[in-house]
Amino acid sequence: MTNKSSFKPAWWLKNSHLQTIAPTFIRQPTNPAQYFRERLTTPDGDFIDIDFCGAGAEPIIILLHGLTGSSKSGYIKGLQQVLQRQGFRSAVLNFRGCSGTPNNKARSYHSGETEDIHFLYQTLRQREPLTPIAAAGFSLGGNVLLKWLGEQGNRIDLFAAVAVSVPFVLSLCATRLDNGFSRLYRKKLLDELKDYMQTKLAHLEVSGLSDEANKIKQLGDLSAIDSFWQYDDQVVAKLHHFQNVHDYYQRSSSRQYLKTIVIPTLLIQSADDPFMTPEVLPHAEELSSTITLEVTSHGGHVGFISGRNPLKPVYWLDQRIAKFFCQKLQNLSKS
Repeated sequence: MTNKSSFKPAWWLKNSHLQTIAPTFIRQPTNPAQYFRERLTTPDGDFIDIDFCGAGAEPIIILLHGLTGSSKSGYIKGLQQVLQRQGFRSAVLNFRGCSGTPNNKARSYHSGETEDIHFLYQTLRQREPLTPIAAAGFSLGGNVLLKWLGEQGNRIDLFAAVAVSVPFVLSLCATRLDNGFSRLYRKKLLDELKDYMQTKLAHLEVSGLSDEANKIKQLGDLSAIDSFWQYDDQVVAKLHHFQNVHDYYQRSSSRQYLKTIVIPTLLIQSADDPFMTPEVLPHAEELSSTITLEVTSHGGHVGFISGRNPLKPVYWLDQRIAKFFCQKLQNLSKS
């Protein structure tokens, strides 16, 4: 199902690049109240850091950040604060190595890696079998979320899910970032990924994890990489046992999983997202009956800032996501 959006961009941020870039500079939310971290040991002997907000028996929302993001990302912290005011707890999955501490494996995270979200879900469900749980993902995290929902079908118990600015077809998005102004986003992200790998290598060597360190050394020199096609072929595909970048993109793109999603799911996309093209968006026949696709004319990539006063920006995403979760939780209580 497609849905007409209520979003209207701020008059001073109608440009897609301004919508995308502005939150980095104008949004600096602090940690919400009742904020704490827990480190979980993963089944493969590594760890993931989960940043929780809230206490008590309120419903839990799992949050997944985007590429090179973390629980410190403004859109994550801001949403946690809004969710807490609406009576939700939240649990942010910092993808491996994104919490401020490098993980202990050469293995990292990528757009199709769903083992860690499933492990977190199982952990929460085992602890609180009756607590309502939902999930929201942004960009890469949205792709991970949708792929996981499609893989699991009716084997998981969530009352709702939201995915924002999702790169539904990874190959098209990688090519889009090779063109025009979007190349600036590509450079920034690739520089951060290269730093991420260098920091991980140094950590593994200092920690005496030589076998894991050697896996990264075998990737070769990353300094000359200047496109996601190259990075994903040289790094992601090799580290995570894909045949090549084409195999990685084909198997990890979430669009093919939408038809098997049974959880009530809201997809929020902007038609002017500089990380993708209109061809990336799924067609109505590709959506399961539980999915609502909401496409805005403006909004950029994980932007969606509205409001008349530049000194008081309105973060529409927070309101829209919280409203959707409240509605679906209400429906759950009626059933």
